[in-house]
Amino acid sequence: MSALLDLLPFADMSRLELGFWSFAVLLSMIFVRAPIGLAMLLVGFGGWYYAMNGNPTPLLAKLKSETYTTFSNYNLTVIPMFLLMGQFAMVSGLSTALFRAAEGFLGHLRGGVAMAAIGACAGFGAICGSSLATAATMGRVALPELRRYGYAGGFSTATLAAGGTLGILIPPSVILIIYAQLTEQNIAKLFLAAFVPGILAAIGYMIVVSIYVRLNPDAAGVRPKASAQERWGSLAATWPVILIFALVVGGIYLGWFSPTEGAAIGAAGTGLVALLSGNLNWPAFRDSLIGTAKTTAMIYFIILGAGFFNGFLALSGVTTFLVDYVTAQNWSPFFVLSLVLLFYLIFGCVMDSLSMILLTVPIFFPVISAMDFGMSPEHLAIWFGILVLIVVEVGLITPPVGMNLFIINAMDRDTPIAQTYRSVLLFVGSDIVRVVLLVLFPSVTLFLLPV
Repeated sequence: MSALLDLLPFADMSRLELGFWSFAVLLSMIFVRAPIGLAMLLVGFGGWYYAMNGNPTPLLAKLKSETYTTFSNYNLTVIPMFLLMGQFAMVSGLSTALFRAAEGFLGHLRGGVAMAAIGACAGFGAICGSSLATAATMGRVALPELRRYGYAGGFSTATLAAGGTLGILIPPSVILIIYAQLTEQNIAKLFLAAFVPGILAAIGYMIVVSIYVRLNPDAAGVRPKASAQERWGSLAATWPVILIFALVVGGIYLGWFSPTEGAAIGAAGTGLVALLSGNLNWPAFRDSLIGTAKTTAMIYFIILGAGFFNGFLALSGVTTFLVDYVTAQNWSPFFVLSLVLLFYLIFGCVMDSLSMILLTVPIFFPVISAMDFGMSPEHLAIWFGILVLIVVEVGLITPPVGMNLFIINAMDRDTPIAQTYRSVLLFVGSDIVRVVLLVLFPSVTLFLLPV
């Protein structure tokens, strides 16, 4: 075996060199459309094998321990609970109630139906936690209304694609849960810190809509103004969303229950609402469980692959090398942060958000933690997590691999995706402005947190 290993191209490399070359191999596999979890698992597996000089014993021990610790981690059970909560939310009819309420208050304004769709996305995100699910669910509800009032196809699809990202920005958020696990941070504090940036995102998107319809008056029609009775009646129908969000997020933050218990309560409450609405029959319940199981399996497999790959990077010394190199350059902390965020914006165009978080946070977080931003380590970790969350979600609406764009365009076959690409650029601009604001003023993110 050792003789065969000597013939392989990486045989004479140091562990550090192997670590850097592993990125090239991994990106090559991603570009040829290998599943990201499988790519990270294979590259990590191969890296361990090379680093151990072909000795399979440490590798097999790692395979056993990594698999067990990953799938037996109680804290990760919060993921299927929040996913099930989102599945029940999709069949409960609450998406329609949220859209009707927002439409009643905003629909008569110029661009008001599009603003209502964004507001409904924000509300739905409070009980869903998934951008793709939010985009798909609100697309089914809002697209017919946008067509009915004469909204341009590309503008409609771009609005719903951008609004869908609020599903992950407004707590609860599966991505934030993963980040909390990777960086050993408090989930409740991350949820609290994400609340204001999420609201700012919704407001920013509404401002974009207002600007767009003034620049393109023919792109949107006007809905008749709803009566006061219609407004307050539609708003009253959204009480389950408010109650579930307050119970789950508030209960977690106040310490009434753990994040996993809160997610279970949220799933049970959303399921009860769906049952009482008459939408949760046996086929819908079965589909919700299957959908949750499939998504959970996908996420867990990516986590396992990332665990192997990041374990190999730690063994190779890449992370330590990067931390030492960056700190030795005496660069401004904000310059380093800007480079990291720029990296996320670029690679978000070709990678999904979960994979980006799992792949890069173990590398970039130690680098950022070594810099002096004038705040406590906990606040720095939370602030950085919110910034990362925002920039990776921009990738969901950035060509060429904007998953939200594909989901919404699949619902509107009459609209060429090129029109959606053009219309979504203003929303991307809004995201970049918000990132700059949060970088310059960390207190916007942190002021709700206890000192």
